[in-house]
Amino acid sequence: MELEHPDDLYYLDSHEYVRFDGETATVGLSAFAVDELGDIVFVELPEEGDKVEFEQSMGAVESVKAASDLYSPVTGTVIEKNTVLEQQPELLNQDPYGEEGWLIKVRLDDVEDAKEGLMAAGDYRATLETGD
Repeated sequence: MELEHPDDLYYLDSHEYVRFDGETATVGLSAFAVDELGDIVFVELPEEGDKVEFEQSMGAVESVKAASDLYSPVTGTVIEKNTVLEQQPELLNQDPYGEEGWLIKVRLDDVEDAKEGLMAAGDYRATLETGD
């Protein structure tokens, strides 16, 4: 199955993605990571008002196969978390890029430098193909 990695997103090498919208960033977990994890059974997310830092742990996800830390692709303050995932973590498997599968929304500390250190979709796809 060909996994999609939308061109309008930016990615960390730990497989989190970010969608930018002005001073706000929506953070999620890529289809590749979701596919590798398998059936997700638990999601732990930061609370609204919490500070997240670029490439620092911000939560965890557990599947029937493994547990994995979640890392923030941006620095800022959590303004919303997807509370539905706490009751229905399987939505992450069903819709990682859509209305139901995102993790948190962050008010960025520095909009100008927010994309620094992130991979564009083409670069992310290339690392997956080469296994780097």
